[in-house]
Amino acid sequence: MPQTSPPASPTWDPSQYLRHAGHRTRPFLDLLARVPDLPAPPGAGPAIADLGCGAGNVTALLADRWPTARITGFDNSPEMLARATGEYAGPTPRGGTLEFRAGDAARWTPPEPYGLIVSNAALQWVPNHVDSLAPWIASLAPGGVFAFQVPGNFTAPSHTLLADLCATPRWRDRLDLPDLSRPGVRTPEEYLTRLTDLGCAADVWETTYLHVLTGDDPVLDWVKGTALRPVLTALGDDPAAAHEFTTAYRDLLRTAYPQGPHGTVLPFRRLFAVARKPA
Repeated sequence: MPQTSPPASPTWDPSQYLRHAGHRTRPFLDLLARVPDLPAPPGAGPAIADLGCGAGNVTALLADRWPTARITGFDNSPEMLARATGEYAGPTPRGGTLEFRAGDAARWTPPEPYGLIVSNAALQWVPNHVDSLAPWIASLAPGGVFAFQVPGNFTAPSHTLLADLCATPRWRDRLDLPDLSRPGVRTPEEYLTRLTDLGCAADVWETTYLHVLTGDDPVLDWVKGTALRPVLTALGDDPAAAHEFTTAYRDLLRTAYPQGPHGTVLPFRRLFAVARKPA
């Protein structure tokens, strides 16, 4: 069977991702609840960057908290940017603005000082993002904030089973992918140390959500929007192979996440950090 070389980044499906928007939005709201007041120029709202903004649905929530802010969402997915721009770009109700631009977190350099740089469930796709913490924080306005949350569930069955399946003889040559169970997410202690060493007042914590999902094979439906994207992208030109892989993975997930009387429980650990630069 010929090898398939995956593209540099997965192809995203905004509609699939948003199928679980309620559960996916909650960690972002919990993150924002710990973000303090932001610095802003006299007579203007703060400048805010959302790094890895995706479909823009959580970026739009920033305008609820900071209604006069100038908010820019950055993402490297044309599909996500098109969805975000079409639904959310433009003036906000109380005098702010919301726009979306192409930007890859692996190479992003802040174009201006920001009062807040925020990233929601995106930095796990950037293996060396810890090396960018220093320049990102340096670019903040005095008293500015860098805040992010990333998944911490990479030892969960959803990810270990996926990695094991990719490594089987049937798929390991066809799917020349990095180990999907070993992303660039660091320990909470390392984030705390790095952010504190950069002179920030840092708040780092973890939460495990117990998402109750409904419907047939809901965990598979969940990962189709996130962790399974590299595989679906690599097999995008071979629907039969994609169906074969997905069916095998589905069967593994059914055993790991059995359906109960009230739905299927998906434990999901998240890691959060809020770092404030000295004023």
